[in-house]
Amino acid sequence: MEQYNVTGMSCAACVAHVEKAVNKVPGVTNCAVSLLTNSMNVEGTASESDILKAVENAGYGASKKGASQAADSVQSKEEALKDKESPVLAKRLAVSVVFLVVLMYFSMGHSMLGWPIHSFFNNAVSIAVIEMLLAIIIMSVNAKFFKNGFKSLFMRAPNMDALVALGSSASFVYSLAVLFSMINAQALGNSEDVMRYSMDLYFETAAMIPTLITVGKLLEALSKGRTTDALKGLMKLAPKTAVLEKNGEEVEVPIESVSHGDIFIVKPGENIPVDGIVVSGNSAVNESALTGESIPVDKSLGDTVSAATTNKSGYLKCRATRVGEDTTLSQIIKMVSDASATKAPISRIADKVAGIFVPAVIGIAIIVFMIWIFTGHTFSFAIGRAIAVLVISCPCALGLATPVAVMVGSGMGAKNGILFKTAASLEAAGKIDIIALDKTGTITSGEPKVTDVYPAKGIDVKTLVGYAASLEKQSEHPLARAILAYADENKYILGETKDFKALPGNGLSGMIDGKTIKGGNQTLFGESFSKHEDIVEMGNRLAEEGKTPLYFAADEEILGLIAVADVIRTESPKAIKELKNMGIRVVMLTGDNQRTADAIGKEAGVDNVVAEVLPDGKEAVIRELQKSGKTAMVGDGINDAPALTRADVGIAIGAGTDVAIDSADVVLMNSRLSDVPAAIRLSRAAIRNIHENLFWAFFYNAVCIPLAAGAYIALTGWTMSPMVGAAAMSLSSFTVCMNALRLNLFDVHSTKKDKKRKSKNQLFIDEIKIEKPMEENVMKKTINIEGMMCGHCEASVKKALESLEGVASAEVSHEKGTAIVELTAEVADDVLKKAVEDKDYKVTGINA
Repeated sequence: MEQYNVTGMSCAACVAHVEKAVNKVPGVTNCAVSLLTNSMNVEGTASESDILKAVENAGYGASKKGASQAADSVQSKEEALKDKESPVLAKRLAVSVVFLVVLMYFSMGHSMLGWPIHSFFNNAVSIAVIEMLLAIIIMSVNAKFFKNGFKSLFMRAPNMDALVALGSSASFVYSLAVLFSMINAQALGNSEDVMRYSMDLYFETAAMIPTLITVGKLLEALSKGRTTDALKGLMKLAPKTAVLEKNGEEVEVPIESVSHGDIFIVKPGENIPVDGIVVSGNSAVNESALTGESIPVDKSLGDTVSAATTNKSGYLKCRATRVGEDTTLSQIIKMVSDASATKAPISRIADKVAGIFVPAVIGIAIIVFMIWIFTGHTFSFAIGRAIAVLVISCPCALGLATPVAVMVGSGMGAKNGILFKTAASLEAAGKIDIIALDKTGTITSGEPKVTDVYPAKGIDVKTLVGYAASLEKQSEHPLARAILAYADENKYILGETKDFKALPGNGLSGMIDGKTIKGGNQTLFGESFSKHEDIVEMGNRLAEEGKTPLYFAADEEILGLIAVADVIRTESPKAIKELKNMGIRVVMLTGDNQRTADAIGKEAGVDNVVAEVLPDGKEAVIRELQKSGKTAMVGDGINDAPALTRADVGIAIGAGTDVAIDSADVVLMNSRLSDVPAAIRLSRAAIRNIHENLFWAFFYNAVCIPLAAGAYIALTGWTMSPMVGAAAMSLSSFTVCMNALRLNLFDVHSTKKDKKRKSKNQLFIDEIKIEKPMEENVMKKTINIEGMMCGHCEASVKKALESLEGVASAEVSHEKGTAIVELTAEVADDVLKKAVEDKDYKVTGINA
């Protein structure tokens, strides 16, 4: 996708003309133009010169965002977003108002209210000439309307400026003709005709129209500037300098001078300049600028830090890993900018209307003029109605209805750690009917933790955990780390382990305090359980709940059991309940066995559980779910990439270290499932805001154009002055922008306004069975493996085997001690064996 700057656009009609012109260029597959950011995204193989020529032939200016501009610094991007339009409009308006006040004094103050003027001007013709000169000055100050407007007419692509130019020019030309009639009448000494003609002057209208439109443009520019406040706020977070360690000294350098691998220093109270890894020091870092989470995060050796976060307490020394455009902050800024430059599908209706709106309005104005003339009304009355139609019509509101809401919505999301990649994803997230959640790392924490400690009679918890942790500290197994972490949290003292041995397929053993300590599954102990039926029963019950019970004994006497499991995040049940209250069906996808999956699914509160699925199996489940409605997939963005890509909306959770996940449409900076309903809530609020804006834009024109044309005169007697029409037009775009800014007040985590969305498709498949088609020439091999003890062992072996070229899938069972692999190409037995044994498990045989 190539990005271009476009100049000269003033309304939705301009956008439609540019898009139409560029889409006609051979090789262009898609073109999206944003009135809010004056930018254009072009996809396809067309050359830059052809695209620029097409834009210029349409009557607008264009330039490509070159390498230096597309990959510029955050500071230069901030400069690009700076409001440069408002100061120019403010100066233009100030000059216009000064002369308009004088003009209105003569035309209204003296002529209608009898305010005093110098005797030199005290005749109708002199006043008319002064009004003409003042109108010319004001029209010259606002010459941009006339240049752009008449240019667009000559290019046969009329825009809003054309309506303003036609309305003001018609008023001026008609008034000029009336002035010549006044001069002729005065020359003939006919004072009555002079006074009668003076009542038909529209010089004040010719001047008032561009002045009021400038008021509207200024208000619009100011409110449009506020829609980018969130993005500019992010940019302001970027530090301008960094302190590097060079030759043992601290040297302050510009941020642009920091390179990958540099060692930088961050003192308490300072912002972290680039992404990096802590190489020394400890501190608490406030990451709220990126994640929206106000509680500081502890950082120590080996932890990652991100640019624009704040070091709150300690002294940190870090090594730069991402600099410039690669930092997390820059990626967030790019994502929000790109989302604002894209178009939401909901804007298509407005785009279609905008393409024909201005020509239609010009046609309506001509018809209105002719109708009033043919029905016997005066030329002055007829031209007044036609001019009112021209100046009250507002295509700007149509063009801004969607992009301003998208910009504010994307910015609000970024403030809360929710990043929408495109306007389409912002819209689609609020329309989903079904959401599929990956279990590991999404519903659960992704790391095993101790859930239950059940000591045997006569044994206390401290003794059981002390022996267990002392034994497990020699192991690198994930379950061992969970027991060690539990012992550390409770400050249990560990003993020294001697003669440590791993018992393949069963567990561990070692000498601690002169006792032989064993730990492992039920198979390891056999007859030792004869006196401990309660422990066996407890272990079986915990296993049914999806937990892994580990048993420990000292000199063949059972000490008790410790259950370990990948525990559910504390916020998961609440987040899932919120999703269900929003009318969304929640499905959990996992590669775990059915028993473990059902236990976790029940605890989490999901509607459906799909277990024992591979990554490609998850993608097939998503396909099946899509038959029942719009489906979103929530995963970690790596193993779940196929499913994330297949889903109507792919949501990557816990991706704060890499926000540029290609397979996801929405990226959540925090590892919080609660941000999923928040993202949907924000999407629905943005869609609702867009609907309100579009309704206002269509309603305004549907009501005001007939009013300006005089359609209600017979019923109500209402007529509209062209000046009132210009004022109404100037406020319509401002109203749309201000309505979009209300999104800044929206609380994405509040459930008060949650409603169940009505789905067009109520069908749902309660039992999802994905039959994986067998490919031709698929071979199977069964690998017998010793040393696997739990689901984590299965996952480790499974990942190792499926990473091999030629291995389509691997079905691993620690209970059976086997791995059944499906091969799409010949893979040597020694290659399979090495992959498993590299993970510290023993292969005892491979059968075809």
